[in-house]
Order: sequence, then C-alpha cells, then structure tokens
Amino acid sequence: MRSNRFLDPAYHFEIQPPNSNFRPLGISCHPMKTDIGPQLPAPSLPQSLLCFLVIILIIGCGLFVFAIDLHVLMFLCLLWAGGNAHFLGYDFPEIRVLMSEAINRALPAIYIFILIGMVIASFMHSGTIAALMYYGLQWLSPALFLPLGMILCALMSVATGTSWGTVGTLGVVFMGIGGAMSMPLPLVAGMVVCGATFGDKMSPVSDTTNLAAMSAGTNLYRHIFSMLYTTMPAFALALLIFTVIGIGYNESNLATSDINTIRDALVVNYDLSPLIALLPIIVLAVLSIRRVAPEVSMAASIMVAAVVAVFYQGSSASTVLNALWANSPANTGIASLDGLLGRGGIFSMAWTLILALMALALGGILHGAGFLRVLLAGIIARVQRVVALVGTTIASGFIGNLAMGEAYISIILSCQLFQEKYRDKGIDPAVLSRSVEEGSTMTTGLIPWTTAGAFYASTLGVPVLEYAPYAFFNYLNAIVALVAASLGFGLLASKPD
Repeated sequence: MRSNRFLDPAYHFEIQPPNSNFRPLGISCHPMKTDIGPQLPAPSLPQSLLCFLVIILIIGCGLFVFAIDLHVLMFLCLLWAGGNAHFLGYDFPEIRVLMSEAINRALPAIYIFILIGMVIASFMHSGTIAALMYYGLQWLSPALFLPLGMILCALMSVATGTSWGTVGTLGVVFMGIGGAMSMPLPLVAGMVVCGATFGDKMSPVSDTTNLAAMSAGTNLYRHIFSMLYTTMPAFALALLIFTVIGIGYNESNLATSDINTIRDALVVNYDLSPLIALLPIIVLAVLSIRRVAPEVSMAASIMVAAVVAVFYQGSSASTVLNALWANSPANTGIASLDGLLGRGGIFSMAWTLILALMALALGGILHGAGFLRVLLAGIIARVQRVVALVGTTIASGFIGNLAMGEAYISIILSCQLFQEKYRDKGIDPAVLSRSVEEGSTMTTGLIPWTTAGAFYASTLGVPVLEYAPYAFFNYLNAIVALVAASLGFGLLASKPD
C-alpha cells in the first residue's frame, strides 16, 4: 500500500503525550518513510475550493432548508470528501486510514465524552447538583446572576483547564438556577459557554493552550501573556454586556414563590449538607488543580459521588450504577426539576459521540488529502498587511473547525501554514499562537457539528444556534484582535525564545 499523505510529504505530524505532568497533548515530528510507494499529487486550488464549498452547502441546506439530521449530513459529506480523495488516487484502505488516524488523535476527547456523562449522572444522585442549586438560589440575585456566573465559570475552567468539565458541572447548575429565575435558557447557556471558553483558552493546564504554544514554537507563558492583550478586553466587554442584561432581571422579575417551591422540593428529596454533598465536585477540582489526568480526576469524582449517593443519600447501589449508563428523571413533583435531575449517563452522550466520530473522520480526509492546506496556502501567499495576516489566521482556524469538526487538528494545521509568514514579517510566534486560538478555540463551541458544539448543546440542553448569539466573548475576541492589529497594539516583536 502506498504511504499515507498528510500536510507535508516529507514529514508526518502526530500527537502524543509530552514528557511532563501536563495533561495537554504534545507534538512530535519525524520523517515519513518515502520508500514504500509514489506520492500522489496534491489537489488543485479549484478542486479544494469546490470540495469545501459543497460540504458547507450540504450541511447548510440540509439543516436549514430540509431539516435533515446532522449525522446523515455528515455521512453525505464523508461520501463527497472520500470521492474527491479517490479522484486524486487514494484507494479505500488509504481513505480509511486517514479517517482512523484523525479519530485516533482525538481519543482523549472521546474518553472524556464518556466520563462526563457519568460525572453528571453521579453528581445528580449524590445531591451535588441539588446542593449547588439550593444554595445558589439562596445567594444569587437575578441582577448579578449572569456576570457572576460568567466569572465563576471562568475561574473553574482556568483552575481545571477544561471547558467541558466546567460546562458539565457548573454549567448544568446555572442552567437550573437560570430556569428557576425565569431567564431565557439560550442566554444562560451563552453565559456558561463564555466563561468556560475563557479558561480553556487562558489556563496553563488547558490542552488547547499548550497545543497552540507548542505548534507555533513559542513558550507557553509567553503565549498566555500575548493572549492577555486581546482576551482580557474581550472578556471585560462580554462581562459588561451580561451586567447590563442582568439589570433587566431585577427582584421584581423573580418568581419568589416558584424558587421557594424548588428549594423546598430539593431539601425534601436530598440531604444537602455542603461538606458531604459537595465532596465529589471538591475532589474533581482538587485533582484537576494538582494536574492529575482528567480521566483519573473524573473517575475519582464518579466513585466518590457513588459512595455519597449510596451511604448518604440512601440510593440503592443498583440504581446509582444503572444511572451511570442511563439516568432517569427524579421524583420531586416538579416536572422541570425532575428532568434536570434526571440528566446524564453514558447513553446521554451517544448522539454527541457518534457525531464527533463522523466529524473527525471527515476532517481526517480533508486534512490528510491536503484539501484544506491547498485552499489556505493560495490565500496566504497574497496576504501582505499585518492586520490581514492576523485576520486570515483567525479565519483559517474557523474554517478548519467548519471542515474538520475539531479544534486540535485546526490548531496544528493553522500553525504549520502560517509559521513561515509570521517569521518573515518579524512577528513573534506568540502572536501566531494567539491568533490561531482566537480562530480555533474560540469558535469551536459556536459550530453545531464540532465536538465542542455538540457536547455543549447536549449537556446544556440548548441547540448551538440558539445560544451562539449570546456567546459574546467568543466572537468579540476576534473583533478585538483585529482592532488591536490594525492599531499595532499587542504585536510582539519576534525575539529568541
């Protein structure tokens, strides 16, 4: 069989764990074998453009015109992309390798998909979510709920380095509290996504933060320092917007009787001593801060939650263990509360997981056969102004997410494509890594078929296209970055690392 073709015919880039205590992925580069068959030609620019535009057309028309399920649309896109790769000379076994290697690179994310479902279910039965809701409803005022919620989500994601973990824990709690305060759920979901994405971008223990720094060839903390120029102003603007919106939900908008009914139902059905009920989330936070692998941290919190559910809340062991597969609604007498407390379980993540696998396979074809690289390389060659370079880098990350459904591959690809251009312009690689994150990390949760977008939607119970308009921070960051580049602000001069 001929050798696999990836971005560069001379090198094969793969993701592997680094030799450190960090959870994020590292990158290694080694020469590919070139003695096992001829190299196939790269796709032409017109073919690459046609391939990508038809994929966008299939997804756009399928979703918005014909209301076809996204999984079926992904299947049609796979057929189209595979046909284009076959036109270049790839046979089916080689196309399958491209798809399989893309999925293999994302296996850590798939493990977390499964664990998050169990974390949510176990936290429901341990009373952890109920306790957070009970005390949150007591202390949070409607006027301050949105800005404080965004700050708390940001702090948790910075500490743990995971937006998914934040959305799956605090996010679920805030959705319940926001619903009790009669706030629009898409607005609350947008607030949660804003806060969770901040930490995913800025945390030194975040996988995307480390991956962007390493892919661009810059120091991790210089990368974070560079992001401060654009991320903090965008975060402050989003916080201001949520504060202004929150003022409209003053005490007169608060259905006090409804909230008291919910709190009474919680205290009747659960023992809510914070020292015990909150123990699972404390274990998760402590282990994450200590940089324990997320899979281990989540598994430990699941077991602690199961023990609390059985020996403190009085649930049967079989009920708790079965809930880890498929949770069932609670029995508080309040329909909306029963639905919330019945969420979670591995089965609840099936829709998201299958979509993620199909999106990753599609990205593997577009990435491995070179379609996206050819498409972007023709644009890069025409970029001259710095602000245009930054804008193109951000657009590249967004396009990569659209095409491949995963930020990891998009980050690596964009850094490889733009590294030489930034070097020629004398711009620090930290500006490249910052711009790549603003295009990849910040937009992955705004696209329904990405792994992050699908996960957020299934976990929060709000479709991506409904919460996306309220995820102010996620798209304000790119606007701030372009304004800063046009003013020459935050453009670090290149220096030896």
